[in-house]
Amino acid sequence: MNEYRHLLERIRSIAREAGAAILEVYERDFGVETKADHSPLTDADRDANRIILRGLEGLSPRIPVVSEEAAAADHAQRLAWTRYWLVDPLDGTKEFIKRNGEFTVNIALVEDHAPVLGVVLAPALGREYFGGPAVGGAWRADPGAEPRPIHTSPTPQSPLRVVGSRSHGNGGTLERYLDALGGEHELRPMGSSLKICLVAEGEADIYPRFGPTSEWDTAAAQAVLEGAGGCMMDLSGQPLRYNRGESVLNPHFLAVGNLGRDWLAPIRSDSWMAAP
Repeated sequence: MNEYRHLLERIRSIAREAGAAILEVYERDFGVETKADHSPLTDADRDANRIILRGLEGLSPRIPVVSEEAAAADHAQRLAWTRYWLVDPLDGTKEFIKRNGEFTVNIALVEDHAPVLGVVLAPALGREYFGGPAVGGAWRADPGAEPRPIHTSPTPQSPLRVVGSRSHGNGGTLERYLDALGGEHELRPMGSSLKICLVAEGEADIYPRFGPTSEWDTAAAQAVLEGAGGCMMDLSGQPLRYNRGESVLNPHFLAVGNLGRDWLAPIRSDSWMAAP
């Protein structure tokens, strides 16, 4: 436990340094490039990545790193890892470009395919989430205040509080899922991994994701969510896991706070995916 608490405090510091570099770019004019996968790239992505890689190398030179903005290790080598850092230096680049503040720095420690520690920092909002199963809890930190423990909502609210992507459509799948789930709901759009963190702190009940995400998009927030008492599961009900194969894409998933409700009931219906 002491090792993990030490690592957590150090990666919080690294994330804050990266966040400061991001804000330097955020507060001036900046250019936008397009990567091979058609996603945007800015100087903020590069600067944050450089700071995080340097910080993690100094902290734990024996633990390898997978980052969205770094050259990927050969997948055969990567699949042999049992412990590694998983990083998104700037999650929500589209939100960064829109200047709405809903972007984050994500750093997670993954062990045996599961995220055990994570830090999610929203530098423009002055908000930080951190924790994980390895330290037995999760916390939120705000400027000028001591970190406070966070917990998922013990009972789903009515109407159901749902968070969804601000920048990515789902072809109507989310609406069909919620209709099949039944009852009234309120949908709150949000960018980046903050959606998962809202579930972690009990401000939302569920984040259903029926579109593509990469492993670095979710690992840090999943650690926070699980530390707060929630879970992330694929559509077969299995916990979301990492470094499973050559691809770094996640399956569709549900991030939920309350574990007592049957969130998968609509998924087991033969007709829920059918277009109206």
